Amino acid sequence: MRELFIYNSQSRSKEKFESLKPNEVKMYVCGPTVYNFLHVGNFRGPVFFNLVRNWLEEIGYKVQFALNFTDVDDRIIEKAKKEGIDSLSVSEKYITEYKVDYLSLGLRPHDFNPKVTDSMDSIVELVRELIKKGRAYVVEGEVLFSIQSFSGYGKLSNRNVDELQAGSRVEIDPKKKSPMDFALWKPAKADEPSWPSPWGAGRPGWHIECSAMIQQIFGDQIDIHGGGSDLIFPHHENEIAQSEGATDKNFVKYWMHNSMLNFSGQKMSKSVGNIVRLRDFVADYHAEIYKYMILSVHYRSVSDFGDASIEKSIRELARIYSALALAKSNLQALPVFAPDAQFVEGVWPKIETALNDDFNTPEVMGALFELVRKFNSQVKPGMKESLANSAKSSALLSIFQRFSKISVLFGEEPRDFLLFLDNLLLGQMKLERSTVQKLVDERWTAKSNKDFAKADELRKQISDLGISVMDSAAGSLWEVAK
Repeated sequence: MRELFIYNSQSRSKEKFESLKPNEVKMYVCGPTVYNFLHVGNFRGPVFFNLVRNWLEEIGYKVQFALNFTDVDDRIIEKAKKEGIDSLSVSEKYITEYKVDYLSLGLRPHDFNPKVTDSMDSIVELVRELIKKGRAYVVEGEVLFSIQSFSGYGKLSNRNVDELQAGSRVEIDPKKKSPMDFALWKPAKADEPSWPSPWGAGRPGWHIECSAMIQQIFGDQIDIHGGGSDLIFPHHENEIAQSEGATDKNFVKYWMHNSMLNFSGQKMSKSVGNIVRLRDFVADYHAEIYKYMILSVHYRSVSDFGDASIEKSIRELARIYSALALAKSNLQALPVFAPDAQFVEGVWPKIETALNDDFNTPEVMGALFELVRKFNSQVKPGMKESLANSAKSSALLSIFQRFSKISVLFGEEPRDFLLFLDNLLLGQMKLERSTVQKLVDERWTAKSNKDFAKADELRKQISDLGISVMDSAAGSLWEVAK
């Protein structure tokens, strides 16, 4: 089994990955709070951790993967009140919508999708254990976790408890022993959903939910816990305190956090008005473009989704799909039994090395672009059919197909998707396809009539528009210059 290194948010360093149990991985990623349609930032984690799961399996691990749904929350309750329906109807609606969006990305299903409402018994038992161990206390039907009872508090976020308390802006609550103590169980309110407990009817606090669901599915310890970097504090810090406070065992071996998305350098926010729903982005562009934009940036770096970044991604994808379309066309014209292994020698080892180095997907893209450049320098449209070119084409396609199984990228029908991308680029260039085709046809006619001066003049005119023309025995082919 190859050595894999993962950046652990807790140690703030890359560590060699060694699973708790040989050849098996337990992985949990914090999922959405389901009260609305999800935006493009919400799916960065699902796209990235899908690749993590797939790569772990590729290198020999059996992976159990869970992503939860938070279906009990103030925002869900508020939405239900506004719409005059019960909160369960709200959460079930948006769980369904989430699954529609998830499937639109072509991602593999998780092994488990636990919901808070299905985990109440586990939550109550975990709270009961924390009270029993002196980590939590009950005041007027509310159960609070005492951060002073857990000496490791702050080890994930690298925050000092005394400094946290001194700088706390939390309104002083006389019920709390410390202003940073947080709720494990909240007493019921008349107009809110509630569940029975030894401390009276109520509902769980946010942080206890993930701890309980993990324990319910995986037991006391897991290998990987993932989520957005905005969850490090207080959510994941509180998860550690609860879980380790109850079990006295190390809760998570490797903490992995993906960074956020910006739009042209601005953080997504309702106040700025730049929240973009995933399904709107996919409708305007394509799921392939979204996944490419996510994976072409390292997961720990901020990813920009501004217009310039979108256009750059479309052009890069078009360059790749142009090569894939030519390769597939060559193979259809002249099939070969064996790809040219020498042509792609060293490419897959580069991809392996990059993925084993904390899932460095930008390095993977670099290796793929290097291969595409090599292919384009040796295999060109309009060239006479040859077994050598077909063997190179087969080798190129085999590399992309292999990476596609891990990334869920580059799996579109090449010629059709290239046409789609070119139409997007033509729209950005404010060009009509029919206008370009007319010029290309005129040039071919001039060339056929041996009017080479006019053909050259038209080629320059076409080139100045940003279009590449390739001649073949059957006529002229064209695409947007990549």
